[in-house]
Amino acid sequence: MQRTQIREILQHIFEGEIDSELGEFRDDMVLAQEFKLDSVDYMSLIMRVEESFHIRLSNGELNNFVNIGSLVDLVQVKVDSLSESQTVRRAA
Repeated sequence: MQRTQIREILQHIFEGEIDSELGEFRDDMVLAQEFKLDSVDYMSLIMRVEESFHIRLSNGELNNFVNIGSLVDLVQVKVDSLSESQTVRRAA
């Protein structure tokens, strides 16, 4: 999955979570500052990301991102890894 596709899906998820359309969705946007998420909102958002991409994010992984760009990178790595493991299973 390409980065632009991941970004579009994440933007849709964020808009649903904050119940508002985002004018811009930049890599440098910091989650806590830009979206004013409390801990419940944050966990709900992470659950929606996991469900949408069929991935699981560990606490350690979640601690490594603070902005949209790092979240996109993390999701892309997870999606690519999932895709590779499915390809290996099919070949076996």
